[in-house]
Amino acid sequence: MGRDVPALVFTREDRRRYRFKMQECLDAFAQMLDRLRTYADTITPEAACTSTQFHLQVSPEDFAGYWNAAQAIAGVQVALAANSPFLFGKELWHETRIPLFEQATDTRPEEIKVQGVRPRVWFGERWITSVFDLFEENLRYFPALLPLCDEQDPAETLDRGDIPELAELTLHNGTIYRWNRPVYAVADGRPHVRVENRVLPAGPTVADTLANGAFYYGLTRALVEEDRPVWSRMSFSAAEENLHTAARHGIEALLYWPGMGEVPVPELVLRRLLPLAHRGLELSGMDAAWREPLLGIIEQRCVTARNGAVWQKETVRKLEDTTHASRHEALRRMTELYIDYMHLNAPVHTWPVD
Repeated sequence: MGRDVPALVFTREDRRRYRFKMQECLDAFAQMLDRLRTYADTITPEAACTSTQFHLQVSPEDFAGYWNAAQAIAGVQVALAANSPFLFGKELWHETRIPLFEQATDTRPEEIKVQGVRPRVWFGERWITSVFDLFEENLRYFPALLPLCDEQDPAETLDRGDIPELAELTLHNGTIYRWNRPVYAVADGRPHVRVENRVLPAGPTVADTLANGAFYYGLTRALVEEDRPVWSRMSFSAAEENLHTAARHGIEALLYWPGMGEVPVPELVLRRLLPLAHRGLELSGMDAAWREPLLGIIEQRCVTARNGAVWQKETVRKLEDTTHASRHEALRRMTELYIDYMHLNAPVHTWPVD
């Protein structure tokens, strides 16, 4: 069993004060943040959406549980790891990658949206009971962008006792950008399915990325092992709303979780999810000597309420206020500092604001 990690004890009064203070902060930020309105006739802006992608190979029978678990925690992942608060010189969401990716690839006119045509970058619309649910949605909702046909006939290949590559299925699936995507592949002559987790930004350091991975793998394993799955107690729309709330407000967000209601991200993680992540990694065979340093980074992010987005925002504002630098110059200097600290590989919650 993982250790009892909560470093903070949240009383009802603490939560009330936190909510009040957070609302003050969010109201202030709403007045300070920039707005960006731009147009591009290509999907080139998608190049700014570089992400860290975690792959989890599971049995077909277990796929639905792991995909549902990944969907349920997507908002928490983004809140903890937000690292993309600036775009084209503007201070936007804590994790601007999320709305940028959704908007840069959305070519639907308004009348098509009203008719219910799905976007190619989407969270989904329901919990699933099988990996087939997702591939069936791919066929039902999304026309092929590249009408390429493979010479291999899957049925004939199976009849010969061989494994079909399903090239047409995988090509089509690769043009549908779910935040948690199903993957079918054949490796060393053996077919398998994977959950491809795509919500996280890159960095800021290798240490932070490894910590994010430990949290994801441990937490999904623990949630799948629960007697009553979280997705049976949480609406799918609540999970989707958590993702966008987390992208907007980062670690300062209030997220919904069954049995807790709307709670600050640090409280949710420290009280409920971090112990589960420890347990999940233990069930997967990772001993405390490996778990503690990695999940300790997640714990300290919550204790300090600091991640990459917070550091970038504070650093740029300090440079603007103390040196009277322009936004462009402040971003340039912040990026230089970011590179220096990144090479030190110290977790981002320890970075000073220079």
